[in-house]
Amino acid sequence: MAKMILMMYVTLAPTILAGIANMIWCKTKCCQLLCVPMDGGKNFVDGKRWFGDNKTWKGFIGYLVFNTVFAVLWGTLCHIVGWDGWNFFYLEHEPSLMLDLLIGFLLGWGYSLFELPNSFLKRRLGITPGKTLHGAKKIFFVFWDQADSIFGCALVVWLFFDLGIGWYLLFVAVGAATHILLNMLLYFAGLRKNMF
Repeated sequence: MAKMILMMYVTLAPTILAGIANMIWCKTKCCQLLCVPMDGGKNFVDGKRWFGDNKTWKGFIGYLVFNTVFAVLWGTLCHIVGWDGWNFFYLEHEPSLMLDLLIGFLLGWGYSLFELPNSFLKRRLGITPGKTLHGAKKIFFVFWDQADSIFGCALVVWLFFDLGIGWYLLFVAVGAATHILLNMLLYFAGLRKNMF
C-alpha cells in the first residue's frame, strides 16, 4: 500500500507542480487578454452562468502548458535517476519525449475539464465563485473542490496503466487530501484568497 501511494506521488508530481505554477501564473498581469471566462459570460437556460468568472482561458491554457512542461522535465528526471519503475505511466510503455508530451497534454486536459462540472453545479446552487457553502455541505464541497480535477488526472493514468476501480478511487482520495494540504500552504503563502 505504501509503495503504491508513493508511486501515485511520483506519477502525478508534474500535475502538482503545474497546479502551483498555474496559480502563480494566473495571479500575474501577463497575458491579460486570456483572462476571459471560458463560458464567455453566457448564462445557462436557468439564467445562471455556466461556470463563472473564475474559469478563464488563461487558467485552462496554463494547465495545458505547465502540465506538458513539467511532464517532460519530470519524465526526463525519472529516466535519468532510474525512477521509471515508480511511475505508472512507464510501467507498460517505453519512456520517450513523445510519450511525456502526450502525458502532459492529457493531464492538462484532464485537470481542466474535470473542474468544469463542479463549477457548473456550484453555479446552479448559487455558490459564489471561489466560495463554498457552510455547515455539512461545506465538508462535501471542500472535498469535491479538491477531488474534481484528480478524477480527470487519475483517469489519464488509467489510460496508460490498468489501475482498476479500487486503486483509481485511492488515487482520487490521496490526490484530494494532497490538494487540500497544498491549498492550505498556498493560502498561508498568500497565493490563495481562501483556504478552501
